[in-house]
Amino acid sequence: MIPVFKPYIGADTCKAAVDALELGWLGMGSYVAAFEKELGNFLELPDQRRIVTVNTCTSALHLALLAAGVGPGDEVITPALNNIGDFQAIGMCGAHPVFCDIKQENLGLDPSKLEPLIGPKVKAIIALHYSGIPCDISDILAIAKRYNLRVIEDAAHAVGTRVSGKMIGSYGDLVCFSFDAIKTLTCIDGGAVAVNSQLEADYLYQARLLGMSQSNDVLYSNSRAYGFDVFKQGYRYHMANLHANIGLSQLAKLNTFIANRQKYSRKYNQLLRGVNGIVLPKTDYENISTFNYVIRVLDEQRQRLRVFLKERGVDTGIHWAPGNTFTLLRNCRGADMLPVTDEIGKQILTLPLWSFMDDEIIENVCQEIRGFYK
Repeated sequence: MIPVFKPYIGADTCKAAVDALELGWLGMGSYVAAFEKELGNFLELPDQRRIVTVNTCTSALHLALLAAGVGPGDEVITPALNNIGDFQAIGMCGAHPVFCDIKQENLGLDPSKLEPLIGPKVKAIIALHYSGIPCDISDILAIAKRYNLRVIEDAAHAVGTRVSGKMIGSYGDLVCFSFDAIKTLTCIDGGAVAVNSQLEADYLYQARLLGMSQSNDVLYSNSRAYGFDVFKQGYRYHMANLHANIGLSQLAKLNTFIANRQKYSRKYNQLLRGVNGIVLPKTDYENISTFNYVIRVLDEQRQRLRVFLKERGVDTGIHWAPGNTFTLLRNCRGADMLPVTDEIGKQILTLPLWSFMDDEIIENVCQEIRGFYK
């Protein structure tokens, strides 16, 4: 079976794991400090911005929402076509999602449908860069500024994507990244938040470690500071040395990962162009770090195509079912005003894509899809 995702684990990553284990300091320590520094360099952060790592992207989203002042009874506008982790992070703050429709061109939040949803309880907006393709983030940031709202960019798919020449994470407000098992860069599991000030970074440092006011200088030297205070609610969200050193080994290859995923996505576009019944991504992948390759299957043929491909050894995925289809969330405000989301949610299909693929795999997948439509 050709899988949808396959992490690249080379000898250097295996060595990084062994090195972290042999160091003997398994909690947050020196490798976490090094990973934060190198990730910040990769993202080209300006002087005022900081990167704070955590154990998952869901944790990153939760802390970013808290840093944005989101609390019980508040509302957060989010595209309904989003990962369940975003919705759960909102709920973990005691707040409620408000669903906004998306654009067909980039499957990101539609700014033209945003303002009618802004009410007195709305505190923040989540803007997702689906599949690594940027949403209309400049327009979203401009609208948020007019209403004094915070913007959390969900860049779980988009580490290395540029917008107007700038790395996602190097500008804007709060930006969250994912380094889980199947992402372009994996730490096995992990996440990060990019923030605009040392003050917000200091809050996240404490919040990720049970609210303890331990010195980062001590923690990052593979030691514990036993004299500390606790001022605010905190969580066990910190990243471990093992995951950070695996991330460092992956970060060293990230530009290569991005380049070959761009190549494979362009090959998919080339080989599937002209197939009636599917819609391809509307991008040439320039400056885009693509996490997954997603087509749209028209005429209610998605399930038939999935079965056809599976019978021929090709696995596929659906990223994701829209939030308004879940029992927990079907009554959220805005859930009945999502015509584009409702349509696209029934069409999206993720094809196999990972770093260092064999071109013959892509050719095989495309040949089978063409065979289905013949």
